[in-house]
Formats: sequence, structure tokens, C-alpha cells
Amino acid sequence: MELKKLDLRLSVCKLSSESEIDLSKRFYFIGKTEEEISLVCPTNETPENTLEREDGWRGFRIQGILDFSLIGILSRLSSVLAENQIGIFAVSTYNTDYILVKEENFEKAMEVLEKEGYTVT
Repeated sequence: MELKKLDLRLSVCKLSSESEIDLSKRFYFIGKTEEEISLVCPTNETPENTLEREDGWRGFRIQGILDFSLIGILSRLSSVLAENQIGIFAVSTYNTDYILVKEENFEKAMEVLEKEGYTVT
């Protein structure tokens, strides 16, 4: 399986209103529930009025389009990283999954996954 490194420094934040989100930006993940509005975005594009914010994330995506019938892909990746004491923040789109790790663990995560047979580009 091929993993593609994202060339972005990312932040995970909580917002009070979706009006703070500029949907014209190229890379955003938005989660909205009755309890909160969460946003993952490039650090340099983080809205000014965040309620909470954590910078210092890097990420990669699983290359290709993943069929919904595929089972265990994210589980296997997260297990490999957990066994190596690397925490994750995972987000998914209709097509694929993205895994974020703290910047200080990013290179170690890539090395560990390559050793497990993943191709990292």
C-alpha cells in the first residue's frame, strides 16, 4: 500500500462558528456536531478566533480510492504506529483516509511504516 506525505504543517482547532471557515482554501477538514465545530487546516491558514488550537501536526494519505468494503486499513496503520508509541489523529474523506501525527514523530512514523512494508512517497 502506498502512502503519500503531505507537504503541509497542520493545526487542529475548535471554532465557535462555521462562518470563520474560508471554504476557498485548498485543504480543510471540517467536523460539525451539536457539541463542536472542529477544523484541520494548514497552520498558516488557521482562523484567528479559535476557541482551542493545537499546532505541530504533519500527515500522510493513503493513495488511491478506498472502497467502503475494504476492512482494517486504518486499523492496521494505527496499530503499527501505536506499537511504536506514536499517537495519531485520523480523518477520512469519501475516497480515502488521512493520518496525522505530531511533527516530532513524523520521520519515525514514516520509517516504521516503511519497515512494515508500506511505500512512502
